[in-house]
Amino acid sequence: MADLQLDEPEPEVADDGVWLTCIECGETFAPFEGIRYTCDSCGGLLEVRYADLPTFEDFDSAAIADGVWRYDAALPFEEGVSLPEGGTPLHDVPRLEDDLGVERLRIKHEGMNPTGSFKDRGMTVGVRVAEKVGVDRLACASTGNTSAALSAYGARADLETLVLLPAGKVAAGKIAQASLHGARILEVDGNFDRCLDIVQDLADRGEAYLLNSLNPFRLEGQKTIGLEILEQFHAEEGAYPDRIVLPVGNAGNTAALYKAFRELVESGALDESDVPKLTGVQAAGSAPMVEAIEEGWEGIERWEDVETIATAIRIGNPVNAPKALPGIRETGGTAVAVSDEEITAAQRDLAGEGVGVEPASAASVAGLRKLRHEGVIEADEQVVCLTTGHLLKDPDAAAAAGSEPEPVPDETDAVLDHLAE
Repeated sequence: MADLQLDEPEPEVADDGVWLTCIECGETFAPFEGIRYTCDSCGGLLEVRYADLPTFEDFDSAAIADGVWRYDAALPFEEGVSLPEGGTPLHDVPRLEDDLGVERLRIKHEGMNPTGSFKDRGMTVGVRVAEKVGVDRLACASTGNTSAALSAYGARADLETLVLLPAGKVAAGKIAQASLHGARILEVDGNFDRCLDIVQDLADRGEAYLLNSLNPFRLEGQKTIGLEILEQFHAEEGAYPDRIVLPVGNAGNTAALYKAFRELVESGALDESDVPKLTGVQAAGSAPMVEAIEEGWEGIERWEDVETIATAIRIGNPVNAPKALPGIRETGGTAVAVSDEEITAAQRDLAGEGVGVEPASAASVAGLRKLRHEGVIEADEQVVCLTTGHLLKDPDAAAAAGSEPEPVPDETDAVLDHLAE
């Protein structure tokens, strides 16, 4: 796990101990002078770096009692554009735990954020950066959740928001959120990856500030998922989880959690032996990360045609793959693809425990089930499955997976007769 070390000196370009570093060539940049999403020299992805890395004790003294900004010591600012977000529950699911046959299973339900998905964590930081660099238009490509979150946080900051969606491919609940929060919604005749190509082009032309997870500040907010999981699990179980299983679309969460763990290892707050194995799950119809892991490739090959019921992870070109693939490998994790049928079954399993999630979220549980069946995950493991979006994000999928309404006459005796049948 040598790559878990972050022994990088503070460069001259640092602003209050914060700077940007290219993960490919190592060049450093001032964080808030000009706007950049990738390296000027080689085009590689950028990471936010800090002179002072936090320990768990730093979080106890944070100014805000709960949520993302409780972790301000690990973030570029003391506060952001907040609704607020974070502080999501870590659910017990005892029947599912027994059924899957692991020592401990907890569900980190990110659907309990303000707009119903984990994306809020990234937007509270990203929109604050947009304010600092002085832009007047925000933009994203989206499979739905990013557009909902950006629209809400853009509205909070009183900034114009533009979202590009693949026409006919986004769940109605997510479009409704973006619409009501006042975003301009452009439906593109193409898939998510083509939407992102266009948004990147708009950003390169200076027409908008890009807030997809290509933006390194987005991932700073998302890494607080990992910090919360470690703190919550340790407080309740007296140990850290052996493994975190999570859905993979653009691979931002995988990259963000890996970064959170690397920073804690470097600060001395976490032993390398306690770092959870990051295990990614993709839908079988959209699985370039799984392909790369199985084939041993250093990078992914873009899938031009992707299809799955899990619309939130219907992505064929994960932009954070260069950050996420090392995260899976260096933590001893793996990646697995699951069918739409397996995803729907897992969605029902979670609902049976009272945890309502959209299909993409259920992919994590479907992946855990498959890996247990294959013997990759052992019975003695303590596991956290990340669920990323609320059930009501995709009400049509929820209705299709659930039970059908039963018509009855308007009389009590008739209702009782029907129930007796």
